[in-house]
Amino acid sequence: MKLKDIETFVTVPPTGIGGSFWVMVRLTTDNGITGIGECYGIPVSADIACRMVEDTFERFFAGEDPRRVETFFRRVYSAGFTQRPDVSMMGVFSGIEIAIWDILGKAYDQPVHQLIGGQFHDRIRTYSYLYPKDVTLSDWQWIGSGEGDTYHEPEAAAEAALNYVAMGFTAIKQDPAGPYSFQGGRELSLTELSRSADCVKAMREAVGDKADILFGTHGQMTTSSAIRLAKRLEPYDPLWFEEPCPPDQMDGMARVAAATSIPVATGERLTTKMEFHQALKAGVSILQPDIGRSGGIWETKKIAVLAEVFNAQIAPHIYCGPVAHAAAAHLAFATPNFLILETIRTDFHRDILVKPLDWEDGFMPAPTEPGLGIELNDEVVKAHPYTTGGKLHLEMCQTVLSSANTERYP
Repeated sequence: MKLKDIETFVTVPPTGIGGSFWVMVRLTTDNGITGIGECYGIPVSADIACRMVEDTFERFFAGEDPRRVETFFRRVYSAGFTQRPDVSMMGVFSGIEIAIWDILGKAYDQPVHQLIGGQFHDRIRTYSYLYPKDVTLSDWQWIGSGEGDTYHEPEAAAEAALNYVAMGFTAIKQDPAGPYSFQGGRELSLTELSRSADCVKAMREAVGDKADILFGTHGQMTTSSAIRLAKRLEPYDPLWFEEPCPPDQMDGMARVAAATSIPVATGERLTTKMEFHQALKAGVSILQPDIGRSGGIWETKKIAVLAEVFNAQIAPHIYCGPVAHAAAAHLAFATPNFLILETIRTDFHRDILVKPLDWEDGFMPAPTEPGLGIELNDEVVKAHPYTTGGKLHLEMCQTVLSSANTERYP
């Protein structure tokens, strides 16, 4: 069995939830087995990202035995005389590697999780952001009006939290702490600090002990500002304080972790075991690798094993399409120190698959089909083509902000 052909696909989710586009991969072997994968967050236009994926496949994978996962990783990790964590190349590699595991599962007639240690969990816990009601699955029934800004208004956040608890979720996440600016860490304004604490307070009063609250930030704070915010949040006992400082400020992350009782989580912008090792040494106790960027299934399994040595847990990040989501779920089922998996449930996430991912009251049951257990609905993919060249998967606010900022940003 040899890897023979590659196809790349770009599709645009109509709501924008999960990013402005998804880059997906389909590999075919010389004996006709196909596998699908997904690349996360390659920071170039989607058409260029596809060319990067195709070039890398032809250079390092074509004609090779798909079981040589370790060899493939070292080739791409070292590409261009680099041998260091590279977010672009690891995004490219991860999508290809996920597709390879899908092939291997089909070749051996086993779910992927059975090939990377075997099933450890019978079901896995999931959580969701407080998305507005008009972007969630239409067959979910909301118990309230669902009006208001769930990201910034305490009453709306509390109502949305109750809605998700009614759906079966035992954890919900929100980031009301201001925009993600290209300027890096900044001191939050008193308005932003108060809004954040008020939102968490309202959610805790609404859900009580029925659900964990995950406080998501995206590296928008200085170390001092993150510590100030953490002190305001501690009375409401969040499960984690996510990426309080920019990912290039690991020493700052360490100072925040040492200054608060809230577990610090990070990882969506990190890649390979090298960077996650630095996070663990800094005192991060919950790792959030995105499997479409962190190095694929096997490298992320190594990250999880490394976390065990530090008595830390894995909570895979998902802000993409359902292919990477399925891959992260297989990793979770085979990982003893798995904590919880991010999830996005929209009509489009469901419809782009021939058979949608399965949930039972906020939990995912273990898949039993070979490989990833999913296939793309090519008609839906083609019906939502990428036509906006130059747009990135995710964008950062290009406005310089100060500690007097009172604006609300999505």
